[in-house]
Amino acid sequence: MSLIRILIAIVLLSTIFSDIHAGSLKGSVRFDGKPPKKKKLRMDADPVCGSAHSGPVFSESFKVNSDGDLAECFVWLRNVKYSGGVPKEPVVIDQKGCIYIPHVFAMQAGQELLIKNSDPTLHNIHSMPKVNKEFNFAMPKVVKERKSTFEKSEDPFYIKCDVHPWMKSWALVSDHPYFAVTDTNGSYLIDNIPTGTYEVVCWQEKFKKNPLTATVTIGDQAVTKDFTFSRPKKK
Repeated sequence: MSLIRILIAIVLLSTIFSDIHAGSLKGSVRFDGKPPKKKKLRMDADPVCGSAHSGPVFSESFKVNSDGDLAECFVWLRNVKYSGGVPKEPVVIDQKGCIYIPHVFAMQAGQELLIKNSDPTLHNIHSMPKVNKEFNFAMPKVVKERKSTFEKSEDPFYIKCDVHPWMKSWALVSDHPYFAVTDTNGSYLIDNIPTGTYEVVCWQEKFKKNPLTATVTIGDQAVTKDFTFSRPKKK
């Protein structure tokens, strides 16, 4: 076997080996301290919005349970080399009851965003990115779906409704699939991460200016990394 063939075989084997050897990152996100008081949303500006709910509606900017577990936090890896494709299925955001569902969502750059309007009223959805191209369009009650795409990776930015000022959602756009959103128990799981050392970021809306970071080394076994947000101490 020639030297060139040997070198090609080594490269192919190393590629296969790196694909097989992937690990996972899991953990939980908590809040330490007394949670802020829930803020009631005032929806009386549009009768359709108020009538869509049987009781009061509260801000979703800080979802914490009685155990201190934080839901809807972004957790993602920075500076990951990824050459795979983009999911064919779209990420869906719905305008329902004059709130965005989900309140936070993560997607890959180039992945389709399907925007729905399940309300019998006018919405004007307006993205506020700093890196990606902004979109801003009206969705009257007869327009039930629109599609859009963010082409570049970007840290969390918000999407608002220009008609209903209390409506807000947050988007994370990544150039790889190694991200997660914490569930109602504050837990997250990121699978199939190539072995290596990475910076992991944990972001929560109320702490958006001060996300938590850590360094993790991924091997064949699952790695656990927990995060805890707390109120800054008064000086």
